Amino acid sequence: MSRLIKHSQYVPVDVLKRLEQARQHGGLDEEPTGSDEATGEVHVQDSAKETAEQARKQMLKDAQEFAEGQVRNAAQEAENIVESARTEAEEWWRQRREQDEHLVEAVKSEAYQQGYQEGLAQAEQEMSRKLAEMMEEARQVLQDAYRAKEVIIQEAEPFLVELSCDIAEKIVDKQLTVEPQFAMDLIRKNLARKREQGLISLCVSPAQFSFVNAAREELAMAVDSQAELQILPDSTVRDHGCVIRSSFGSIDARIDTQLAEIKKELIRIALDTDENRNGEEDA
Repeated sequence: MSRLIKHSQYVPVDVLKRLEQARQHGGLDEEPTGSDEATGEVHVQDSAKETAEQARKQMLKDAQEFAEGQVRNAAQEAENIVESARTEAEEWWRQRREQDEHLVEAVKSEAYQQGYQEGLAQAEQEMSRKLAEMMEEARQVLQDAYRAKEVIIQEAEPFLVELSCDIAEKIVDKQLTVEPQFAMDLIRKNLARKREQGLISLCVSPAQFSFVNAAREELAMAVDSQAELQILPDSTVRDHGCVIRSSFGSIDARIDTQLAEIKKELIRIALDTDENRNGEEDA
């Protein structure tokens, strides 16, 4: 608005000159003249008045055109000012909204972090409490299991030993069937124990005779070079083991015989353990 007022107070120099000329011509009819010159002066005064009127009209026209131009310029400038103010206001509101959004996001993030930490701490406390309860329950169950184990072992240990040996026998027999080289290694190790001269008889089951006899040369390397190795089928050998006989004695390397000895020893140990345990309880 202050710009509009400044523009409206401005008057061009040419307009001021025309106003001064009109004022000077207008003053002619106030000066006194002689009677002889009245007629000529009237014509001069009329001409001056006409000139002044034309100057006045031209001045008014120029002033009107100038005023209209000033109004147009002022209106355009006012429109520019309004548009600039609107742009600045929109930019201010945009920045303010961004700041508000950032502030809201910061508050949300802080509140989320605070809530998360509080929830995490509460969850940790609850989990610690439940874990302690579960550990105590597990300890109690474990103690009960140990006691139940002792009772079961006392009552069923001989049976379990026998059952385990039967299962082991089946597993060993199956493994030797799948991997016959294991049986050959077993026979070779037992032959190596007979480091003596003379005749050494290797007795194997009839089902294994062909397989073992085919490896005669390999097995002969396990005995003394002065010894003579003969391989014989023996119906008393019913598995993948063997019986080795010589003039100095024999080695019973049958699988079932070895498992029977193992079973016998385990049962003896189990019975001895039960007796010792019972004696401690009585004491």
